[in-house]
Amino acid sequence: MLACHNVSAGYDGAEVLHKVSFELPAGKNLAVLGPNGAGKSTLLKCIAGLLPFTGRIAAAGLRLPGAKRAELARQVAILSQQAGAVFPYTVREVVMMGRYVHLKRGLLRGYTQEDHVAAEEALAAAGIIELAQRPVTQLSGGQLQRVFLAQVLAQQPQLILLDEPTSHLDLRVQAELLGYLERWSAQPGRAVVGVLHDINQALELADMVLLLRDGAVLAYGPAADVVRPALLEATYGIDVAARMLASLEMWQAIAGRT
Repeated sequence: MLACHNVSAGYDGAEVLHKVSFELPAGKNLAVLGPNGAGKSTLLKCIAGLLPFTGRIAAAGLRLPGAKRAELARQVAILSQQAGAVFPYTVREVVMMGRYVHLKRGLLRGYTQEDHVAAEEALAAAGIIELAQRPVTQLSGGQLQRVFLAQVLAQQPQLILLDEPTSHLDLRVQAELLGYLERWSAQPGRAVVGVLHDINQALELADMVLLLRDGAVLAYGPAADVVRPALLEATYGIDVAARMLASLEMWQAIAGRT
């Protein structure tokens, strides 16, 4: 599904990602963990074809560099933090934009029945059919993020990249969003690669974990092998396990209150 070999990239001549290599088997989801500045979002941009890099990437049957942008967009989609909506498109119009990559001659050709069916299925999967005619400028942050999830689902990719999509969302909406993605990725031929600051959320979603620090790979493998106290401390520079246990004790005390 996804393989990176010696991938390096950066900005303005400064290298941020250093010879990152890993292979994600088919049917597995990946969490990319690390502190701010570790190169997590940069890695996603490389996989999505949004940033030049050295090395090689194979994603959803396509090879980078080399794949055409339109081909890549049909197979790989990215869901990130969203700013507020600016233009008053309806929810359905925004979701239909996910079908643009499938139009052979652009919008002049027009959408097909297949495009409309895909958009309606995406609206249903994201639980926003009742919002279909609402201008996106009238939506809450959580509703808007579900609209962009539906847009990604309408694109019908094989691989979805998550760049901290739950940031600034309330707990219920975070849980719903990740639930949609878990159900989507359970279908054959699909996978999710997620950058999530919340380690608990990341582990709920992922089978495999990639630990990054200072742009380099510290560890990669099944979550049960990689998520260990010493490796997490080396990644974040703090005793993550101790903090999690302290948090657990606090919530156990809260749960015992009447």
